[in-house]
Amino acid sequence: MATQRKLGLTSDKRKALIRNQVTSLLWYGRIETTLARAKEVRRVAEKMVTLAIREHDRTVAASKQYHNEKGQIVKIDVVNDAASKLHARRLMMAYLYDFQELRKDDESRSEYRERTKDNKHPVVEKLFREYGPKYRKRNEEKNSAGGYTRIYKLGPRRGDAAERVLIEMV
Repeated sequence: MATQRKLGLTSDKRKALIRNQVTSLLWYGRIETTLARAKEVRRVAEKMVTLAIREHDRTVAASKQYHNEKGQIVKIDVVNDAASKLHARRLMMAYLYDFQELRKDDESRSEYRERTKDNKHPVVEKLFREYGPKYRKRNEEKNSAGGYTRIYKLGPRRGDAAERVLIEMV
């Protein structure tokens, strides 16, 4: 197993930093950080994207029955996650932080609440809805896997001369 860079931090601080940067990278698409941190972030982010690619389309159709307020039996058809996709979703939710979706400038509170009421974990949903299909298609076209992130060097940071980089999703 590959060893993890220590980054000059205690293990709890290092894990929190990497989790935060991976979540930010997946949410915003790009972040600026140091080279050593970016290499660690890339390791975890590519694993998350690979999980999303493998599981994004695994669903099962089910029909449910329930009693409405009048006492009548109502049948509805729903689409649930398959067991493997549910496991992948829980792994992602255990690692990634929850970011709240921002309210648009021209959107009222009630419209924002209505738009975001079903989406409790927007970063995980973005992985399954955007990154999974996008990178699956890319992998089939190029007949390869991996390489979902790109690192650009920006030069030394003023003050401590650490190598600054921009890491982004391809």
